[in-house]
Amino acid sequence: MEYYNYLKSLHIIFVLTWFVGLFNIVRLFVYQIEASEKPSPEKEILQAQFKIMSYRLWYIITWPSAILASIFAFWMLFFTDLGNAWLKMPWMHIKLGFVFILYLYHLKCHQIFRQLQKDEVKYSGNYMRLFNEGATIILFAVVFLVVLKSAFNWIFGVVGIILFSVLLMLGFRFYKRIRERK
Repeated sequence: MEYYNYLKSLHIIFVLTWFVGLFNIVRLFVYQIEASEKPSPEKEILQAQFKIMSYRLWYIITWPSAILASIFAFWMLFFTDLGNAWLKMPWMHIKLGFVFILYLYHLKCHQIFRQLQKDEVKYSGNYMRLFNEGATIILFAVVFLVVLKSAFNWIFGVVGIILFSVLLMLGFRFYKRIRERK
């Protein structure tokens, strides 16, 4: 039990860096997609630079952070007494569901990353801006579930996440209108 707080600290650090990577990689996708619409030679120069930046972010920060966050989570859940107790609690099952969705989001980012590395643009910049909010929603859901562990509070948390998602979508539409006016 004395090493539990070290595991927890390392888990939190790598979850943070994982999210930083996810937030920034999708932002780079937006820039790379928008660069594909520029005239030559600006297009080629920007795309080459964004490919390098994306590659380094994805393989040096995001993937290692995802793996290390998962290792420390697995260690806490299955090799500590407290983790074994948490696995019996309903809020943890819901949190693990959101973590599963996060892995799916990460894998979708990997697919988009590989496409853009091959200069295959299948999504618009606006789509990727909206897609970027997926990680934000997952982050809010997981943090609220961890902090508000009781059954009554997490129900309000899920409702709050839905309302937060609606606000994000409205904000996105508002931002899109501002961008289109320019």
